[in-house]
Amino acid sequence: MAIPEYMLEVSHLCKYFELKGGTILKAVDDVSFEIKPGEIMGLVGESGCGKSTLGRTVKQLYQPTSGTIKFKGEQVDPKNKQYMKSFARNAQMIFQDPYSSLDPRMTVAEIIAEGMEIHNMYSAQDRRNRVNELLGLVGLSDEHASRFPSEFSGGQRQRIGIARALAVSPEFIVCDEPISALDVSIQAQIVNLFKELRQRLKLTYLFIAHDLSMVKYISDKVAVMYLGKIVEISNSSEIYRNPVHPYTEFLLSSIPIPNPRVEAARKHIDVSDEMPSPINLPKGCSFRPRCRYATEECAFIAPTLIEVEPGHFAACNRAAKE
Repeated sequence: MAIPEYMLEVSHLCKYFELKGGTILKAVDDVSFEIKPGEIMGLVGESGCGKSTLGRTVKQLYQPTSGTIKFKGEQVDPKNKQYMKSFARNAQMIFQDPYSSLDPRMTVAEIIAEGMEIHNMYSAQDRRNRVNELLGLVGLSDEHASRFPSEFSGGQRQRIGIARALAVSPEFIVCDEPISALDVSIQAQIVNLFKELRQRLKLTYLFIAHDLSMVKYISDKVAVMYLGKIVEISNSSEIYRNPVHPYTEFLLSSIPIPNPRVEAARKHIDVSDEMPSPINLPKGCSFRPRCRYATEECAFIAPTLIEVEPGHFAACNRAAKE
């Protein structure tokens, strides 16, 4: 069977929520991107920008308001139950909070084996063997299988969550800020585990995070999201070397540098701390109230993604002129 050009193709995806009084919250608004097989795409942005909603909509935990999602070249069809069961197995999700994402009443073995039972995979004995295999794969031991989530640290719980996602042999995983709730000392271990598993199991990731330094380390491609829209997207090295959108510049300037002298000497980009309400978006460019380059034109023209360099796209009126 031929390998598809893209593992995931998202086209003009929207996810709107209707609030009290008929107000519409545009959590994801006209988002398009592609992820190739074996690729890790990092998705970054401030809290409230719509990253997690995008990830959950891609995984079909939320039904899209409009737009299309193609998985391995085939359009995801929520009305086709047989297809959706296959999609649910092939596209897994790892959640942000390792404390609330694991059922406290189930043992580790039951948590990991649950997906295999749902999808009628393996015999009972083979499932037990598979659970032990997966525990070893994520850096735990057979002895952990009979324990409950409350007996583990945050990092260990996240490893259990990773084993649960891997149990049904997926090809694509949405990682929804999987390290943000962990101690800094544990974060690097989990990210290295993700990289190792990508190589060993030929996985493809959508890796959602707000830590740009970690995203740079793990991602092949990076998309920057602001108030429901992707404002810049390119390969990882290019976007860190040559950020085009003012919001990306701001995010990169906020990454702390370990050397105190270098950190004190470098130029930080200051913007207004408050992100506008996603319920009442500014007219024109949504970043305009915080942008140091904003002109009168930006109040009227909402920029769209354009290719500023080969493979490098940005949604900025200033970039479009240059």
